[in-house]
Amino acid sequence: MLAATDFILELQTLFERMFERPWVTAVELALVGGVVYAVLRSVHGTRGARLVRAVLAISALSFAVVWLVAERFELDRINVLYPYFMLAVFLVSLVAFQAELRRLLVRVGEGRWLQRWIRTSDWTIEPIVAAVEKLAKQKIGALIAVQRITELGAICETGVKLDAALSSELLETIFWPGTALHDLGVVVYQGRIVAAGCQFPLAESGDLERSFGSRHRAAVGLSHELDALVIVVSEETGTISVAMGGVLRRPFTADTLRAFLTRELGGQVPETGEASAAIEPPAVEDVATVTLAPTHDGTTQTS
Repeated sequence: MLAATDFILELQTLFERMFERPWVTAVELALVGGVVYAVLRSVHGTRGARLVRAVLAISALSFAVVWLVAERFELDRINVLYPYFMLAVFLVSLVAFQAELRRLLVRVGEGRWLQRWIRTSDWTIEPIVAAVEKLAKQKIGALIAVQRITELGAICETGVKLDAALSSELLETIFWPGTALHDLGVVVYQGRIVAAGCQFPLAESGDLERSFGSRHRAAVGLSHELDALVIVVSEETGTISVAMGGVLRRPFTADTLRAFLTRELGGQVPETGEASAAIEPPAVEDVATVTLAPTHDGTTQTS
């Protein structure tokens, strides 16, 4: 009873201080709310969301036990061990959230606000669109990552460095079946093929339908960790997809892909020819809920 009374008195004191300086309180609450919102948004849709709920439940339960039980029955040992218990929860949370924390720190350092001043030239977009269109028609798998703000140096180290001028012919040659580099990814930056045969981080199990192959998982995994824009051509169906921010968008045609890349990479929309800029790219499609469509042979494939 004494513990409950002390808790109520502390709450009354807190509310009194809030009404004494309402503007300061509003600013403090806005800052706290902003931080909480940013954290929850960063883990939304990932396994980290479940971990957040678990940590909050453990913290609330332990707080209730200490304040309403331990204090009431004078359980001194629990009161002494409580701070160490919370420290252990904090350390375990750091280990459990290491992937989410890494992504959060990377995104903070990306400087997305700089992208409005950094534009990708048309001679970067057009060769990619031309190569992807031809590869898709022939159902040749491809995986192309376009570097944006965050450097992909560590990814390039896993492959073969080329530093070659970007062209549709070179991209088609790299991904042609039987060549040494066709199975893995290519990194493109500012009109040059930086590296080929690069291993991209795969998306976690559960982030993508099982029907998707390793190329789609690699595209989603890389775009989830870094701000790269990753283009995928399915080897089975020839479907063109784009992964950005951990979300897979599909299917694209050559025109909608050109319009999408122009919008996201900042190229100049062509004024002649087909009005590709007016074509709306596919809507955002959550990678965890991609629908499946039956095929002619009774099996299922990604739509």
